[in-house]
Amino acid sequence: MKQYKLGEMEQRFAELIWEHEPVTSRALTELCAKEFDWKRTTTYTMLKRLCEREIFQNQSGMVSALMSKNEFQTGQGEQFLNDTFDGSLPQFFAAFTRRNKLSKKEISEIQRLIDEHKEG
Repeated sequence: MKQYKLGEMEQRFAELIWEHEPVTSRALTELCAKEFDWKRTTTYTMLKRLCEREIFQNQSGMVSALMSKNEFQTGQGEQFLNDTFDGSLPQFFAAFTRRNKLSKKEISEIQRLIDEHKEG
């Protein structure tokens, strides 16, 4: 199973790539120098780490996503649900609503999602 958890700087770095992709690795090092005050080697080390996790790829000096931001966030949500609530959406929902009241708009949106994804 893929790991969808990123550290704070990994997350910020990934956001930067998603925002600018496709981006040359040279342009990425310049962005990271400006944004994070990183040296070129730091950028390449971080890029290698996220490429090994199959989130991004660096082919011939061009960096692009193997997974969209939305796909990655979906994986994060599923992983959180599995790790924290044994994969049970009702358990998550019960825990969430113990402290948070839902607006009519939120209830309507949730109901729409349920209706769209009903089995059979």
